[in-house]
Amino acid sequence: MPSGFRLLSLVANETVKRLLARVRELREARGLSQEAFAEKAGLTYKYYQHVEAGRRRDIRMSTVEKLAKACGLQLSELLNFDTALQVGEDPPPKEPVSPAKRRRKH
Repeated sequence: MPSGFRLLSLVANETVKRLLARVRELREARGLSQEAFAEKAGLTYKYYQHVEAGRRRDIRMSTVEKLAKACGLQLSELLNFDTALQVGEDPPPKEPVSPAKRRRKH
């Protein structure tokens, strides 16, 4: 195996480890169990359990996008390891504003 390939593989594995540690930190900071987070991400509990534990290294980009969404982040925010994130709870969802209320504001 060429040494360049091994280096690329090591970098990829390290990136996956950092990503999964970041997702776990965000999940725990929000007080979500693995099961609740998996549901929020639209993943099965068992699959997410394997992903977070690092037993699943071949994660699809669509799965990473689901993880970002479940964390309340854009994909680029989740993948930018140089940026510290607020790990508090998710903000409460915004209530929809009825057309009548919108007209009164103007």
